[in-house]
This record gives sequence, C-alpha cells and structure tokens, in this order.
Amino acid sequence: MKFGQKMAGERRTRTLGLWLLIGAGLLSGMATARPTAIGGVRQSAGVDSKLLGGTEMLAVWTLPRLGVSVRNDPLDLRLLLGKRELRYAPGRGWTALGLTLSGKLPDPVTEGGSLHVPLRALELLGVRILTDTPGLLGFATPARVPTATLLPSDGGPERPVIRPPVTVSPPTSAQTQPAALQPTPPASTAPAPITAPVTPPAAASPSLQPVPSLPAPPPPLTPILSVPKVANLDTVRISRTLYRTVEVQRVVLDLSAPASQVVSRETGGLGLFLPGVTVTGSQQTLPGGDTLTLAQTTAGAALRLATGGGRSEIFTLEDPFRVVIDTTTYTDASVPPPINPDDLPAGVTYRNRGLLHLLSFDPAMFQPRVVSAPLGRSLSVPDLVKSAGGVAGVNGGYFDPRTALPVDLVAVGGLMTAASLEKRATVGFTAGGEALFGYPRPRYVLSGPFGSVTVNSVRSAPNAALLTAFVGDGKTSVGGAGLTTLLVAPGSASVTRAATGQFIAPARTLAFTFDPAHFPALPREAGAALNVTLNWQATDAPWESAVDALSAGPLLVQGGRVAIDPRREGFNTAAGVWRSTRQSALGTLNGQPTIAYFEHGTPEAFAAALVGAGVRDAVRMDSGSSATAYVQGGYAGLGAYLNTIWSQPVPNAIVFVPRGVAGRK
Repeated sequence: MKFGQKMAGERRTRTLGLWLLIGAGLLSGMATARPTAIGGVRQSAGVDSKLLGGTEMLAVWTLPRLGVSVRNDPLDLRLLLGKRELRYAPGRGWTALGLTLSGKLPDPVTEGGSLHVPLRALELLGVRILTDTPGLLGFATPARVPTATLLPSDGGPERPVIRPPVTVSPPTSAQTQPAALQPTPPASTAPAPITAPVTPPAAASPSLQPVPSLPAPPPPLTPILSVPKVANLDTVRISRTLYRTVEVQRVVLDLSAPASQVVSRETGGLGLFLPGVTVTGSQQTLPGGDTLTLAQTTAGAALRLATGGGRSEIFTLEDPFRVVIDTTTYTDASVPPPINPDDLPAGVTYRNRGLLHLLSFDPAMFQPRVVSAPLGRSLSVPDLVKSAGGVAGVNGGYFDPRTALPVDLVAVGGLMTAASLEKRATVGFTAGGEALFGYPRPRYVLSGPFGSVTVNSVRSAPNAALLTAFVGDGKTSVGGAGLTTLLVAPGSASVTRAATGQFIAPARTLAFTFDPAHFPALPREAGAALNVTLNWQATDAPWESAVDALSAGPLLVQGGRVAIDPRREGFNTAAGVWRSTRQSALGTLNGQPTIAYFEHGTPEAFAAALVGAGVRDAVRMDSGSSATAYVQGGYAGLGAYLNTIWSQPVPNAIVFVPRGVAGRK
C-alpha cells in the first residue's frame, strides 16, 4: 500500500500524522468534482471544484492560481483581489471591504484537511469566469499570480492562556532527528548500507598501530515530491524574549523562494503546510519548552508547533522570503502583563525614568472622565475602562474597603455623587478635557421663591435633621417615614416629583430628602419652582466649568514645583497612607493629561521624580494596594499594566475615552 493511501485511511489525531495527511490529501481526486480550466488549460484534479453541503466550493490553497491573494487560516480567512477583500471568522461570519455583500454567503468548509470557500465568493471578488457549465468551470488567466499567499494578520480571535514555566533539558540526538521523521526514499533507490571494515585484533606490541580510515558518510537523502518543487526550507531560526512573565517567541523559516502556506490551528498549537517545499525532517524542544516538528510529505513540507496554548500569529517577509511565527505566552498570571511600548494606541505616549512611569494622552484624541462602579461595589480598573469605552485608566480616590463607598468628593457628568471633605487636593475636568487642580469645596444649593438652602450631606440614607442629596441609580432607596423627597431632573427648574416615605430614585435623577418641620420653606409638590446648582466655592481654578472631579491627595506638584503640604490637607504622615509604597497620580506633562505610576517610595520621593520628569501639576490618587495604571493592548492583547503587582478593585477611576465615543450611559 502506498504511503499516501495508508495515511488517508488512518484516524486523524493532533499529532504529526495530521499534517502528513493534509499534505497527501491536497493531491487526491474529488469524487464529485467539476473539472476546472484556467485560460483554456485543463487543470489537475486537485483544483477541481467540490460540492459540500449542496454548495459548489473551491479549495483555498488553489485560489492564488486565479490571482487571489489569500490568508489560509480557518480562524482568520482572507481573500483579496485588487481593492476587494472578503474576510471570514467563526462567530462573526463574512465581512467585506471594497464590495457589498448581498444575501447570505455560505460559510467555508474544511474537507480532507483543506479549507474550501463557495464559488460565489470568487464572483463577488471579480474573478472572471469564462465557462460555467455542468461539464466545465473555466476561469480567465489572471493578470498576476501572487508569489506569497499569506496576508499579514491583525490578530485572530484566539486568546492567550497561562502556561507554567518549563525547565528545558538539552535535546538528545534522538529528539533532534527521530527516525520516524526521516525522509524515506523508495526501495528501488535506497542505497546499500555502508559498513566500516573490521580489523582483527593486533598482537601486543610496543609500537602504535595505524588506525584504519572510515568511509565518508552517505550524502543526505533527497526528498521525493509528487508535485513540482517551488522552494526549499533552508534554515529555521528561533529567538525568545521574556517581558516580565510574558514570553514572546519567534520562529523564522527561511525559504529559497516564495511559497504558499496552509494554516491549521488546534488546541495547544498550530500546523503549517508548505506545498511543493522540501525540508529535512527534525524535531526539537525550543528554549521556552515548545516543540517544533518538521516533516517531509510527498506534497510538501509539514510543520507543527506545539505551544501549550500560547497565541500565535503568522506573517511573511520578502527579500529573502521568510515565514514568521510569533507566539506569545502568559507564563504566570500572578503578575500583571507589562506594557508594550511599541504597541500603544495612537495618541498615547509612554515615558520611563527609573521608578517613574508616565502615560500621556493627546487631548485632541482623548477625553478624561471620572467613571464609577455601581454604588457599594468595586471593580478592577480594566473593567471600569471597558465600561466607558476607554483605552486606559488609573485608580481614583480613597474609599472604605468594607462598603466600597468613597470617602471624599466624586463628581460625574456635572453631578456630585459623593460629598467633599473640603480639604483635600482635587483633580477635575471640563467638558473640553482641560484638567483642573486645586482645593474646591463643592455644595448643592437649592433656590427658588423661598430663597436658597445649602444641602448638608450627599448620601442615600435619610437624616431627619439634615437636607440630604442623592443621585439616583435606579436601584437604591431614598426617603423615609415622615420625610419628603423632591425629585429634580438635571438642568430642570422645577420639581419633577414630590413623595413621602421610601422609594427607589430613577437613574441620574437628583433626590433631596428633608423633614418639612426642619425646612418649612422648601416646596412639597410637583411643578414647584426649584433651581439646583453646584457651588464649587473655589478661587484657585475655574471650577464652575468642571463636569467631573475627584478628590484624593496630596497635591504633589503645582506649577512645576513640589507642592506637598500634609498639614493643609489633614494627612497624618505617621499613618500607613504616607508610607513608602507604590504610588499613582494624575497630572499634566507638556500640556497633556498624564497617568503617573511610581514603583515604590514616599509621596515626597514621588513628587520629586515627577518634577524631574517635567510634570507641571499632579494629584496623588489612592496608592498602595489600590494603585493601578492600565492601558489596552500589550503583548498579544493581554492588556498592559505599569504596576508590577495586582491591585484591589476600586469604586472609581479616571478613564481616557477616545473623542467621538458615545456619551455617558
């Protein structure tokens, strides 16, 4: 039985046998095939169309003959002809660039190890079909046949997984060149075994005997191909770099000429088949513990890279032609993945000065916002960033770990959701994105025909002796027995609803609760005139234009100089909040709002480092176990952190949102 026939009858597994089967299957005949021709020349049976699920389809690996550049990856399939492109990904279906999809385009189908696409996909791309009859499918000769058919990728949908570190031992000779992978020539051409001449033992003599010479080793066996040879895989180069606990491994395949590729992904690795390419079989353990296997089939070279689940991306390079496989593996989830300075969102700049790390944001592209978790909850900074459609964020102000409630000012979208201690440094943002730094003391003020009244407290729990305010969230109860609650919509000049007792306030509606006996002048019915203003009571910045604000402290830098004054802000420098620890801040650098992260030190050391880096103004956020600085992207889309230790969830954060993203929910 021939080798290809034997492999075709075996059960497919996630071993090298799968790739040998793919290589052999590419040339097998199709029982339901319709013959194809290109430029009037009848093609081999391997290029024939195939009926799959009632749809006529063609193998993706054959499409470059029709002038179509392809990315033959079942998770990220791409077909490109001129300015028209079709893409397919499982779960997302087909998408089109430069053309319009009308009606449903059938999904690709994998058959016999090859990925197939419907004939209609080629029609949409504009491939010229000259003969379309029951007996023949004829295509025009393409103006250009792609030399490299693997298009660059912007990343597939697979996600990186955690792989424990691997201790690697040097490979043995058997591992380097296992016998099962050696190219085997036909029996008729196999050379006879060569043996060294045997010399009988010589008699004992004080003189040295000449050592008999051994014949030269046999020349390497030439791989046998059943298809035209297009290239040889000359060398394989491997490099490995560790970024914190993220491993980036690169495998470079140097080919003597351009060749097409067929990609297959599986759990724990991927396979690559190179039709018409010759290679010397081998197997080796890479420095990171991955296994790379090369084998020769009658149809080309088969490669399998066992990565343990790391995310791999494949692309080609020209002059000379190379196929590059980059694999990123997150080896230890107990440590946050690091920032990749070469892969930041446009408009974001990273700087590093020793222990100090800075992320600056182009104000023309990003709007800083205060984003809060639901009342009484804490979320990770990445979750807060995602909830606002942002690209980066830093943790916010101080909070009570037992209740997850802020202990100082929080203002979101012009509404004060947590009251101010009226002594701590505050950072605020205008609607245009300008950052404000200072010491405001904001209070709600109610005014009308009765005069004006200042709100005492901002909280949901009522107090019969106080006038309290609360911004409704659609979940939390306000009011109480014997108390009146006035509901006012933001920007309204009258009472929307007046009610007694306890009830749930609608989201983003202001609720003012009071005892009529203590505040007899306040209205008690819907429609009554009532104005609500937020009086910032500040002289150090134009706070009346602020829409978001967050108090934390201390003020680290003002006007480019160290500005720490713990007594003014009521900090106890002997307490834990002032200890040497990891620190975070929000400031400005070169006119750009900037997230700052300090790996370890006191607030004074942090301030000195900021001044040395040219930061003009900065307020410290909650630090220590809360300090988090996050930006999207990173290596293999893992996300990137300036902090080297995981931090606890927080109730609010400052998030940078691209301008043009939908407004607040």
